[in-house]
Amino acid sequence: MTSIFGSPATYVQGIHALQDSYQYIERLGSKALVLADTVVLKIVGNDYIDYLTKNGLAVKKVQFRGEASENEINRVDEIGKDFGADLIIALGGGKTLDSAKAIADDLHINVAILPTLASTDAPCSRLSVLYTDDGAFEKYRFYAKNPDLVLVDTAVVAGAPARLLASGIADALATNVEAQAVAQGHNQTMLGAQQTLVGNAIATKCEETLFKYGLEALTSVKSHAVTKALDKIVEANTLMSGLGFESGGLAAAHAIHDGLTALHGPVHDMTHGEKVAFGTLTQLFLEGADKERFEKYLTFDLQLGLPTTFKDLHLADVSDEDLLKVGQQATSPEDTMKQMPFAVSPDDVAQAMKGVDAYSRHFQGLD
Repeated sequence: MTSIFGSPATYVQGIHALQDSYQYIERLGSKALVLADTVVLKIVGNDYIDYLTKNGLAVKKVQFRGEASENEINRVDEIGKDFGADLIIALGGGKTLDSAKAIADDLHINVAILPTLASTDAPCSRLSVLYTDDGAFEKYRFYAKNPDLVLVDTAVVAGAPARLLASGIADALATNVEAQAVAQGHNQTMLGAQQTLVGNAIATKCEETLFKYGLEALTSVKSHAVTKALDKIVEANTLMSGLGFESGGLAAAHAIHDGLTALHGPVHDMTHGEKVAFGTLTQLFLEGADKERFEKYLTFDLQLGLPTTFKDLHLADVSDEDLLKVGQQATSPEDTMKQMPFAVSPDDVAQAMKGVDAYSRHFQGLD
């Protein structure tokens, strides 16, 4: 089978990069939709639109309504057609960015991805995770190319809540765990191909960077400081994890995240990365990881304040029936559980999740 490696055309990262970005934006178009939610518009989006306008770009501001769903994408498609946009610029988190990639694909225009957080590995990939209007996982949508530009302003990232950086570290920490499972089974990556050596190497380097600099970076963000450690973690969360998950492949950790979207209630208050963190621990249990390996990830998650028990996920009284629902969603044919090197049943998922919860409570002395 063919091996494929995917990456954005240009990746830029640095302090105050937004206010020096027009040199990259002007190459991509002259009439831009700027997609951002109300919070991002208030923090940085409105100022950025002023910057673009002063530099001569025709801009149409579009407020993102919060869900990467077909209905939201279709709504913005129509705005883009009416405006005659030749570029979409997305400012914000994962769902805003994923929606912009879909809109760009629908309208056959360029896309610039400007994350305001380092909270997911969504920015660099040629795919989107789409949800129903009420937030349940629906499907992955794939594109012919990666974004034309990914630009990250580390000063903006440093101003975001520390919880969101920790979520990004959790999302990135799944990258190598999943990539090695895909490699072991000689299975397909998110590009529908075999891994390249480069894709696997990036996934490995991503994990090494996270363990080495993650805690330093998290403490930096608590003080809104742009440090060398933060710089390395932003690159790991955004570029290395983005390239690593796409060209290395996804497996159980993200499938379990998707499975959790089948439940209702306060679990939906958890971030993408927080749910992936529990998914990664569950994948390690599915694999039968030894004590030393499992505790390495568990300890790191606890240091970062990530969820490692059902109580942490707001699922303290979760029923076996609901865990089976998670397992059924996680093992659906549309998801990535099939890239594991062995067959996984819905009950396997439920039992592994119970195992993680029990081990973490025991490890913390909470029994």
